[in-house]
Amino acid sequence: MVGPWITWREAWAAALYGDEGFYHTQLPTNHFRTSATASAVFAGAILALLRREGLSTVTDLGAGNGELLTALHARDPRLTLTGVEIRPRPAALPNAVAWTDAPPDRLDGLVIANELLDNHPCEVVERDVDGTVRIVEVQPSTLEERLGDRASDEVCGWLDRWWPLDEPGQRAEVGITRETWWAALCDRVGDGVTLAIDYGHLRSRRPVGGTLASYRSGREQALSLDGGHDVTAHVAVDALAAAVHGSLATQRDALRELGVSGVRPPLSLASTDPQGYVRALSAAGDAADLTEPSGLGGFWWVLGRHLSSAL
Repeated sequence: MVGPWITWREAWAAALYGDEGFYHTQLPTNHFRTSATASAVFAGAILALLRREGLSTVTDLGAGNGELLTALHARDPRLTLTGVEIRPRPAALPNAVAWTDAPPDRLDGLVIANELLDNHPCEVVERDVDGTVRIVEVQPSTLEERLGDRASDEVCGWLDRWWPLDEPGQRAEVGITRETWWAALCDRVGDGVTLAIDYGHLRSRRPVGGTLASYRSGREQALSLDGGHDVTAHVAVDALAAAVHGSLATQRDALRELGVSGVRPPLSLASTDPQGYVRALSAAGDAADLTEPSGLGGFWWVLGRHLSSAL
């Protein structure tokens, strides 16, 4: 039986966060790979960021299975670490790491959202043949679509600034809900730094058809709202950075600034310290993976400082 027409935002939210949604029924690490799960080198870079900013507290939003927090605890047990995730506490998580299903009202230290905002549902809009921007509606069971109500003045204003739709049929994923949510989280930070990491795009190169996609078992698959697939869309990262007065950099550049390099160790080390050479070679390979421009290195970092007093 075909259900009612609903907006993509509503359907997307149900597919991910409803009682039978993806993040309640699936273990994300079975379906996709993030920088935190790719290598412990990433945790080392986050630790370097903490040292640079003079921080010792980390709140990981959308913490998955606690991979980043576990790696940080192993590197420095003195850190105060909290994972925020709708899934139950992982059994293997160190006892010293706190776990909650909602962020606290007051946040300090580093607040990080790694590949979280791409899963934050937003309105999908399309310009019709008359030049009017309309909300796209969908039948979740069939993915049949139709154009619904005219987009609000707020949405049209956002589009004019960040994602102009010049021709009929062009689409956009409107970042207002993401920016509002992230800005509200940033406002909770007393002394600290916020970091959103995600794949995204800039105003100069927006995709004309949008970026909605589904993933399962490590591969992109046909778009699905069945609750068994991840549903994502790229982030308009320049709009996000403007919303929180943050700086913008690719992961490649950000990690290199924190000392992560894919340079191979000198071969001479193999004769003087074979085990050290193997470790250094492995770390260099992991670093190259994290900074590869066409892969994880092409992700964007939106870094914001929200300090009540100067460091």
